[in-house]
Order: sequence, then structure tokens, then C-alpha cells
Amino acid sequence: MFGLLAEIAPLVGLGASFGAGIAAIGAGLGIGKIGSAAMEAIARQPEAAGDIRSNMIVIAALVEGVALFAVIVCALALFL
Repeated sequence: MFGLLAEIAPLVGLGASFGAGIAAIGAGLGIGKIGSAAMEAIARQPEAAGDIRSNMIVIAALVEGVALFAVIVCALALFL
């Protein structure tokens, strides 16, 4: 059993790196989409800019939180 763990140990680092990278890319794409949609909404309805901006910040924070959680899980997989 321990021989199998020794064989896959180098792959754990590779998997954790790919996982963290995919999480970062996904967060970047999500926040880009949020910003794009918010700017389009503000251009269509400038009087609602404050509400749109505050909602955009809340949603972006939630996306960042999920991405941070994914990166932490990848780091834990790497070190445990």
C-alpha cells in the first residue's frame, strides 16, 4: 500500500497545481463577466448605477471566496 503512495506522490503536486490554476482562471473569467454585464447595465440605465455597482461588488466577492476556497483545498491536498 505504501508503495502505491510513493508512486503517485509526484502526481499530487501536479494535480494540486492544475487545480489551483483552473480555480484562478475560473475566478478571472467570472469576475470579467460580472464586470462586463455591470458596465452594460449601467450604460443602459445610468440612474441605477449605485445599486448595480454594489451588487457587482457582492457577487465578485462571492466568486473570489469560492476561488480562494478552491486554492486552499488544492494547497491542503498538496501538503497533506
